Amino acid sequence: QVQLVESGGGVVQAGGSLRLSCAASGRTFSLYAMAWFRQAPGKEREFVASISWSGGSTNYADSVKGRFTISRGNAKNTVYLEMNSLEPEHTAVYYCAADSVYWGTNAAEYDYWGQGTQVTVYS
Repeated sequence: QVQLVESGGGVVQAGGSLRLSCAASGRTFSLYAMAWFRQAPGKEREFVASISWSGGSTNYADSVKGRFTISRGNAKNTVYLEMNSLEPEHTAVYYCAADSVYWGTNAAEYDYWGQGTQVTVYS
């Protein structure tokens, strides 16, 4: 019904920036919100940010407020995660998620997931 594809990950020096993209296809008109999660080696998947389908509301993990920005593209089928002032602790696989009714922080509530894109930050 809905397919998500992430892109934009890579290797960056500490202090640098990256912009991740998530392209949604299929029956995207049924979606309510999209979100970003990340999972570092040996750790559980954690919430990063979410945005309503209309782009009118956003939600951020406390750890990334003021540093990361989630936004929706003009086409409305693409969501971005702008990451600034990156540090090695941000190294993880970043996943795009979407749901038709939920936009919170619990990964188990999201119905659709991309395959992830690796972000590596080095000192």
